[in-house]
Amino acid sequence: MSHPYRRQPQKAYWKKTVSNRHALDVPDWYVKRFSLDGAKVATAGSCFAQHIGRNMREKGFGYLDAEPAPELLPKALRLSYGYEMYSARYGNVYTSRQLLQLAQRALGIFSPKETHWEKGAGVVDPFRPTIEPEPFGTVAETLALQTNHLQRVATLFEEANVFVFTLGLTEAWLDKADGAAFPLCPGTSGGTFDENRYQFHNLSVADVVADMEAFFTLVRGVNPNLRFLLTVSPVPLMATASDMQVAVATTYSKSVLRAAAGQLFSAHDFVDYFPSYEIVTSPFMKGFFFEPDAREVSPHGVSHVMKTFFAEHAPPAVSVPVVKATPQFSPEEIEEQIRCDEELLDVFSGDAR
Repeated sequence: MSHPYRRQPQKAYWKKTVSNRHALDVPDWYVKRFSLDGAKVATAGSCFAQHIGRNMREKGFGYLDAEPAPELLPKALRLSYGYEMYSARYGNVYTSRQLLQLAQRALGIFSPKETHWEKGAGVVDPFRPTIEPEPFGTVAETLALQTNHLQRVATLFEEANVFVFTLGLTEAWLDKADGAAFPLCPGTSGGTFDENRYQFHNLSVADVVADMEAFFTLVRGVNPNLRFLLTVSPVPLMATASDMQVAVATTYSKSVLRAAAGQLFSAHDFVDYFPSYEIVTSPFMKGFFFEPDAREVSPHGVSHVMKTFFAEHAPPAVSVPVVKATPQFSPEEIEEQIRCDEELLDVFSGDAR
């Protein structure tokens, strides 16, 4: 008798692919949908995306850096000032809503009412409140740097050939006035929390898909051939603002993001999906790729994920230099390894009842 299962390859069967193999030898995780050869590649997303960008830079891909560090800023300080984390100085972009609004702000179609937060004796950018170790001195300085940053992001969307985005969280804090999405809850790293001004929103699959579809349409409007490579971060939530236990909240968040990524992959031939989430978190991995805290991905785990990625996207034989824009601010204008803003939330665990 003939039926579809008789025509399936070995990778479709659990016993052939998983049961009789060591976890590190499980094959066929990923087949690329399109090549990165010769492409200008930009990255953004949650903390895990920093590993992807760093490895692509080191392997000699055409990595796009639209907001490079001033040459005189010591390399040891660059991450602290938000440089070389991603392809622009936007810090961690945790949610699809943040990503969509970043593009809308950069392309001049959304101007949030909230332009700055007070923090101590200074001010911070609400949309990247930890981008520098200390607050800015004045509102004017904050807004000038914000404007320059958004100009660089607009250039990034115009010049990139492939945009890599790691979906990290579904929990978002929104301004009730205009829906602006912040990377951190107001009051945790600047600003003052006011339940009359801000609301918690846990994105659904429909929310994420709608955000990403709007993002695709917007940026492909200025760059029609731009393609996207999506991943889902395997890193659990540090804390949840929902009424769920944190592990349950993590399962909700990652399930939503994975389902949304699957829908987007199926709907568009210009979207690829790389299973970093599955490689790290599959049950047969038995937590092997996590550090003792059961949250941070170990260097060995990162290495295995990237090895799988580069098996399909072979590094160029000749390294392509990082494509940089010219900095508009000198080191004198800046007051003088993975950064994860969400880890700041752990300091509040001592307040838990």
